[in-house]
Amino acid sequence: MLIRTVAASLALLVVLAVTGAVAGPAWEPEPVGEHLRPATTSTAIGGTTPGAGAPGDYEVRESPVTVRITDDVEVGGLLREPVGGPDGRPGVVFVHGAGTGKAADAFTLAATALASAGVTTLVPDKRLDTYSTRHRDYEAMARDYARSVEYLREVPGVDPDDVGVYAESEGAWVSPVMMVDDPRLAFQVLVSAPVVPPRQQAAYAVDNYLRNTEVPQGVFRAIPRAVGMRLPGGGFEYADFDVRPWLTQQEDPILAVYGTNDASMPLEQGARELMADAPDVTVRFYERANHGINVETPDGLVLHPDFAADVAGWVLGLPGTASAPPQVAGDQPEQLYLAAPVPQPAWYGDGDWLVGVVVVAVVLLVAGPALLGGVALARRRPGRPGARLAHGLRGPLTGLGAGAVVTTAGLVAYLAAVARLALDYEKDALVVQGGWVAVRVAGIATVVVAAVLVNRLRDTRGRLVAATGAEPREPEGASAVVVRVAFWAVVAGATALLVTLAYWGVYQLGI
Repeated sequence: MLIRTVAASLALLVVLAVTGAVAGPAWEPEPVGEHLRPATTSTAIGGTTPGAGAPGDYEVRESPVTVRITDDVEVGGLLREPVGGPDGRPGVVFVHGAGTGKAADAFTLAATALASAGVTTLVPDKRLDTYSTRHRDYEAMARDYARSVEYLREVPGVDPDDVGVYAESEGAWVSPVMMVDDPRLAFQVLVSAPVVPPRQQAAYAVDNYLRNTEVPQGVFRAIPRAVGMRLPGGGFEYADFDVRPWLTQQEDPILAVYGTNDASMPLEQGARELMADAPDVTVRFYERANHGINVETPDGLVLHPDFAADVAGWVLGLPGTASAPPQVAGDQPEQLYLAAPVPQPAWYGDGDWLVGVVVVAVVLLVAGPALLGGVALARRRPGRPGARLAHGLRGPLTGLGAGAVVTTAGLVAYLAAVARLALDYEKDALVVQGGWVAVRVAGIATVVVAAVLVNRLRDTRGRLVAATGAEPREPEGASAVVVRVAFWAVVAGATALLVTLAYWGVYQLGI
C-alpha cells in the first residue's frame, strides 16, 4: 500500500506541476543593460537667473478657493501666493497622484516652498465622483484639471502665459494630455513619472517589492497571472493607458525628477523614454528620496533639501533652464529590470472565471458533507437501512476536501502577509520562506491523501456505496444516489481547488 501511495502521489504531483506550468505565463523580466549615468552628483539646475527667487524669499498667503468643474460639480482648493511677489510671476497647478487627493493634505511642502520663492501655486481637490479604483479616465481628468488652470490664470499677479503643471505619479499620465489640449500651458514638472502604462508599472513595482522581501522564486509566477488577467467584475480599462502618444506632441520644457529610493517606478526607463519622446527634458535623481521626493530624518519625512530650490530655480529661470546642461544629474539610479508588457494568462485570464471556479468549488465542498450528513441522519430512523460510503473512503475523502480548503486558505493568507511586508518594504524570513514551505507542504499532504483515495477506489473496484445491512451488493435507491453525488461533489470541488493552487505555483518543481 505504501509503494502504491507514493507512486500515485508522485504521478498526481507531476500532473499538477505540468498543469500549473502550461496554465499561464512565466515571469522573466529583462535586466537593464546599460544604466543611465548622471553627469554630476549635484542636482543644481543650469541656466538659472541670478536673483530670480529662492524658497524662503517671501511670506506665503494661503487662501481656500472653489473651482467650478461643470455646471453641477465644483471642487475646493488651496491657493498659495508670495506676499509682495512681483507681477507677471509664474503659476503652477498641482495634479494629484493615485488616491483621494484632498488639497489640505497634498503637496503642502512643495506648494508652500514654491510660493515662498515667488511662484503662485494652486492645489485643487481631486474630482472623485468620476474616479474610483475600478474606473478612471485620464483624458477626462485632464479636462477637469484644466478648470484649475483657467482659475489660476485669472489670479492677480500671475502671468496667464506662464502657467504650468506639477504632476506626481499617476498625475504624470494626466498632465501630458493637458499640455496637448492646452498649448498655452508653459511647462511641466513631472515627479516620479511612470511613463509606461499602468499595468506595466504595477507589475514592475510588484516585482521590485517581492525581490526586496526576498520571496522564493516560485512566488514570482503570480505576477503576470495576477496583474495580467482581467480583474473580477470588469473595469480597470485604464490599466493599459499609453501616455506616449501625448508625450510625442510635447513642445514645452519638462523637468522630470525621481527619488532613487523609489522602488515603485522604473526610474531610468521612464527618464529615457521622456528624453526620447519630448524635447527639452531635464532629469534629476535625488539621493535617498522616496516616491514623493521625501527623505527620512530623525524628525520624520521631509522634502529632499535640494528639491524645492531646484524646482523653483528651473521654473523661474525658464526659458534659460529648459535646455541648460547637464541634462541628467544627481544620484546614480539602479533600476534592475525593465518594465514591459505583461504576458496575458492562458487560463484564468478572466478574473470572473477564476472567482467563479473557486466559489463553485467551495459550494461543492460544503454540499458534499451536507448530503452525507443528511443520509446518515436518515439511516437512524427505524426501518430505513439506507446507504453509506464504501469502507475506507470516508477518511481520505474528508482529508482531501479539508486539505484543499486549508491549503487554499493558507495560500491566500501567505500572499496577504507577503503583500503587507512588500508594501512596508520589510523582510521576515520566517513569514516569507517559512510560510511558502508551509503552504507547499500542506498542498503535497493533500495530494498524498488524494493518492490514498485513488488506491482505496481501486481496492473497492470503483464501488462508492455500501449498504448499512448485511446485503453484499452495492445498494440502489435514492440514498445511494445521494451518497454518490456527495462523493463526486467533494472530489470535483477539491480538484478545482488543487488545479487553482497549481496555477498559482504551489505544485511547481523546485522552490
